[in-house]
Amino acid sequence: MKDENLLTEGGVLGVLLRFSVPFLIANIIQALYGAVDLMVIGRYCSSESVAAVSTGTQVTQIITSMISGLTLGGTILVGKYTGMREEEQTRKTIGTTLTLFAGVAVILTGLFLWFTDPILTALKTPSEAFELAGEYVRVCACGIFFICGYNAVSAILRGYGDSKRPMLFVALSCVLNIIGDVLLVKYADMGVRGVALATILSQGVSMCCAIVYLNHKRFIFRFTPANFRIDWHKAGELARVGIPISLQECMVRLSFLYLTSVVNRLGVNAAAAVGVASKYDVFAMLPATSMASALAAFTAQNYGAGRPKRVKTAVFAGLIFAVLASGCFFLWAQLSPQTMIGIFTDDGAVIREGIPFFRSCSFDYLAVSVVFSLNGYLNGRSKTVFTMISCCFGALCLRMPLIWLAYTWCPDNLLLIGAIAPAVSGIMAVYTFGFVIRQFRRDLGGRTQ
Repeated sequence: MKDENLLTEGGVLGVLLRFSVPFLIANIIQALYGAVDLMVIGRYCSSESVAAVSTGTQVTQIITSMISGLTLGGTILVGKYTGMREEEQTRKTIGTTLTLFAGVAVILTGLFLWFTDPILTALKTPSEAFELAGEYVRVCACGIFFICGYNAVSAILRGYGDSKRPMLFVALSCVLNIIGDVLLVKYADMGVRGVALATILSQGVSMCCAIVYLNHKRFIFRFTPANFRIDWHKAGELARVGIPISLQECMVRLSFLYLTSVVNRLGVNAAAAVGVASKYDVFAMLPATSMASALAAFTAQNYGAGRPKRVKTAVFAGLIFAVLASGCFFLWAQLSPQTMIGIFTDDGAVIREGIPFFRSCSFDYLAVSVVFSLNGYLNGRSKTVFTMISCCFGALCLRMPLIWLAYTWCPDNLLLIGAIAPAVSGIMAVYTFGFVIRQFRRDLGGRTQ
């Protein structure tokens, strides 16, 4: 597999695209993952079951955000030592990452099983769906070990320079999940429990297949009990890099949950319109999130190899790609927002409420593309404290207070409420870009490759 991890060799644009496209495909598959669960439940079960899975998914997304932030720390460190050609350090980092995440999985499982009801209460779960939502979350919590293991293995492979195999593993998981949904919900009549069980079993099978495959291919790390040990120096590095990323992911998620709770008070039409917009947010921002992850691994490897000029080229190329790709959704929202909403509902009142919100919030597609791409580079440089402070400041000090002010003074103005997210992202893009330029000047001033 050594010939597949050379992010430090070859044309920058070609390497970056070959590495980032599988990221994008994997993220699209993951976005469809939850949609399929909801579609199956909606077809074969009651509306209470639909509400339960919808709410329960928000809880599991919190878990996934925490885990993906922490695993990105593993991607960055594996990438750094791979770029430095330090195979022993790479193995120690992988062993430490996997061992720590086994412990994290046990702790998170206990916490979410214990606090399921308080979390669902805080999310204002409808009473009719509360018990079913609790059932969904508890079953998914029992599979956190698989979620941690699957994400950790994928993060390690990406840091090593391999984004194709994680894509194949997530595709396998998605296919198994669809089959499991149909079998357990339609034929076994297990309802919400069946959907949750299909999710964790598909991820478990995918994780096991990944481990068996990598052992067969003689990956740099052998998945044997003797290799699962903690190097405390590497554990400290992982904590310094991964915890800030995890925290910022959670804060961003919290701020958008707050937006949902506020809009829910404006009536069912407004809530439905913003709910439809949130579906498009995921897909419109996929190019940016994929490019950010690719840039993190690319940056880590090339700085490890002492090649900062390649990184500068990659950052600006990735930035342009992300903005242009997300710009397609932006143009659609500006020119014909009614057709976007119409895909999900033909209710005229919802479409009328949603048009101004779509036109204003869609500017966030462009602003977020800039912020995510720049943050991907900074994460790869292990500047995760800056990105954490930046995201927490944007979420807690700007986005949430401004949403509260807009709701208090102009509760019926969805155009204004929708404009808050892009305004905050625009501010973040400006000061993040300034910090990145300063970092480039400092790094390139002392290195010549």
